[in-house]
Parts: sequence; C-alpha cells; structure tokens
Amino acid sequence: MSLLVEKVTGNKGFELAFKIRREVFVDEQGVNPEDEYDEFEEESVHFLASKDGIPVGTARWRFTEYGIKLERFAVLKEARGKGVGEALVSAVLRDIMVHPEAQGKKRYLHAQLQAVPLYAKFGFQKVGDMFEECAILHYKMELA
Repeated sequence: MSLLVEKVTGNKGFELAFKIRREVFVDEQGVNPEDEYDEFEEESVHFLASKDGIPVGTARWRFTEYGIKLERFAVLKEARGKGVGEALVSAVLRDIMVHPEAQGKKRYLHAQLQAVPLYAKFGFQKVGDMFEECAILHYKMELA
C-alpha cells in the first residue's frame, strides 16, 4: 500500500477534497452543506491523501486571529484505521512549520470525540469543556 499526502493545487484537487468532505461530513455525519463549505476555503491550505493512487482523505489549515487552526480532517470510511489520518496530521504540521509567519503562533483544532486520540499522539491536549458543533461533540485541542 502506498500512501501519499500532497498539497492541493488546481481545481481537480479541490473537487476531490470537497467530494471526500461531502461524503464524510454531509452524507455520513449529517452536517448541513452550508456549514461544511465556508468563506475560508480560498485562504486555507488544503491537502489530499491518496492510497494506491485513490483519493481517500483531506484536511486544511489556516491562519486565524487566535493562531493557526487545523480543520476539515476527513477520511473515507473504507480507508480509516490505515494511517491516513496520521499522515494528514503529520503533513499539515510539517507544512505549517515551513511558514515563517507561523512561528510562535498557537496551533489548535476542534476535534470530534473519536479523533481526540489521533491528535493526542501529536501532542495536542484538550482545552476546556466538550462542546457541540454541527450537532457533533468536540473538544478544542491545542498543541502543547
């Protein structure tokens, strides 16, 4: 099995990333499409994970007033438990590190409950109480 995570460039890559997000968040988890796609799509840095040449996961990061937010991590059901999520988190964190303007900024995310252990492997820690976002329970997590 070959696993490749690449930065998204071009319309085809965005279409593939959005298709994965629609399948995971909208179809599987029942998120309203209007909540899934937002005004930050163009300013975010997007990634696409492919297993054996087939797109199976996506993620993005962006600068916010609070620091750097990692978000929209989505892995297709059939590819879960095969290292795709870890590869995405790793690629996103590496990409953030090469941006000089990212130095010293807080890195944070809103983790769905089942993803908390994944992010904890990378040093993210829960901050505050559990909360609901798009009818899904989350914890805010920050990189220690």
